[in-house]
Amino acid sequence: MNTNYFSKTRILDGGMGQELLKRGLKPQGSLWSASALIEEKYHQLVVDTHLDFINAGADVIVTTTFTTRRNRLIQNKCEEHFEYVNTKAVELALKARDISKKNILVAGGLPNQNQTYSANLGDDLNLIEKNFYDQAKLLKSNIDFFYLDVMGSGKECEIALKTIKSFNLPVLVGVHIKKDGKLPSGENISDIVKKYKEENWLGIIAACVHPESYEIIIKELKNSDISYGFKLNAFKNIPDDYGVSSTAVWGKGGNPTKILGQREDITESKFYEFVKKFKDAGATILGGCCEIRPSHISKIASLKN
Repeated sequence: MNTNYFSKTRILDGGMGQELLKRGLKPQGSLWSASALIEEKYHQLVVDTHLDFINAGADVIVTTTFTTRRNRLIQNKCEEHFEYVNTKAVELALKARDISKKNILVAGGLPNQNQTYSANLGDDLNLIEKNFYDQAKLLKSNIDFFYLDVMGSGKECEIALKTIKSFNLPVLVGVHIKKDGKLPSGENISDIVKKYKEENWLGIIAACVHPESYEIIIKELKNSDISYGFKLNAFKNIPDDYGVSSTAVWGKGGNPTKILGQREDITESKFYEFVKKFKDAGATILGGCCEIRPSHISKIASLKN
């Protein structure tokens, strides 16, 4: 694909995991959206949810692979499903694309491999590299590009980029930004671009972030020689220790909102206001993450060039 794809305004999808829960998915433990891939009875729900984001105006859908990483499956004692759920996620996304008969792209979502919203990669970086590689290898067939989803540090980006290099696919880099406008590692988003940008980069986005956090980095992004944007969430608050001490807590209920909460103020109209403001400031990659529904995406579809 053309690496200048995001030089024009493009719309990404919203939060698949939270949307599946709202539509009746009953997750197990902290498997979250992976439950919809393990259990065949939910496969059509995944397809239909992808389709609703497409029909709402999304130019890109992301495979439902945020919790199909090996580490999360091991935590839930179901590592044996690793190959199946990752290949099934691509299959279902492609099925939705084909049914839609629309010219949309499918991104292979490659998430952080240890702890969400954290720079902690654990003690074994070789294991992180292996897990990135093994998941990417299962996703690579028939996707248009990789999407590094919610990276917490430059080191994590570096490892992920190294592991996918042999697959010769473009990549959209998504890094998490905390309330202070920095990655969990303390790095700036501009540091990531300067240190790790390669020719196959499609752009960089702030991934699963509060609108207010993105607002802090607008000027910084405008000085980056690369397409940029966001996937905004509508969680109330992400604790600094989330993914460390809180995983077991939200896992019991199967829904991250048990501790992260849901912002009632980010209605479709308010989401549009945020996105239009950020687009006017130079963002061309516009999308949602957790708690952002097809109705939100439909509201911003008119912002496309």
